[in-house]
Amino acid sequence: MKSLEELKAIRERMQGQVGLRNESEASTRVVVGMATCGIASGARPVLVALADAVAEKKIEDVAVTQTGCIGLCQYEPIVEVIQPGKEKVTYVKMDAKKALEVVEQHLIRGQVVTEYTIGNTMK
Repeated sequence: MKSLEELKAIRERMQGQVGLRNESEASTRVVVGMATCGIASGARPVLVALADAVAEKKIEDVAVTQTGCIGLCQYEPIVEVIQPGKEKVTYVKMDAKKALEVVEQHLIRGQVVTEYTIGNTMK
């Protein structure tokens, strides 16, 4: 992030995308930790990659959102996938490439990418 104006422009662009609609319209939420530690670790490109992929693939039941501190700074960037009736999946140490894989495997095919999950990382 180079300036406050750049951050505002990114926010406006992201809010205009299909993937960032009202959470109540979506059955699946993809939440990216965007606290200071997340941003410093590269969460912004992860958020952009997720939102762009969801919009490009026209995945209508998924809302990509951001949150503040998730509380696991050493694992940033963090992405949580929350689906009704299923256990929350926490992906850690993400980057844009991994985010695209999560879209393909988890959001489209319904298969958790276990190698990127917190449970696998802590072993």
